[in-house]
Amino acid sequence: MINFSDEQEKLVLSDEIKAAAVSAIELAAKEEGVTGSFEVDILVVDNEGIREINSDTRNKDEVTDVLSFPMIEYGEGSVFKDEHSGKRFPAQYYNGEELMLGDIVVSLERASEQAVDFGHSLKREFCYLVVHSMLHLLGYDHMEEEDKARMREREEEILGQLEISRE
Repeated sequence: MINFSDEQEKLVLSDEIKAAAVSAIELAAKEEGVTGSFEVDILVVDNEGIREINSDTRNKDEVTDVLSFPMIEYGEGSVFKDEHSGKRFPAQYYNGEELMLGDIVVSLERASEQAVDFGHSLKREFCYLVVHSMLHLLGYDHMEEEDKARMREREEEILGQLEISRE
């Protein structure tokens, strides 16, 4: 289950963009070895909203585009498909039968600004941010150059399969 909560009033998050984001999340989960039902919650906010969450959770009093809050822990350099694929987790990781992967917070305002800056659609930018965050929920990181390259490759592969390209 993918739950959207839109807590901003500056821009409209269209049904088309939501549907594309759901497809992107589902494909990322499948490609990364998640089997069975899962849950991801997406909170859509404006720049001020994400600044507050970033400040409260990461002690960074600044606007960012997306934040990820994984429910599952990973070993160093490990991702879901390497460490957890096919595994049954303890009960606290489930909401009913759905494996809780985590929460994604997206600033739709920042996504819109970046879409203009990068010269592509809001749909592409929003889906990119959701895939990026979903990969964080599945253990990917980009602190080291090697990890960053691996993550970028997976992002582009998933978006490419959905034919969501830079326009």
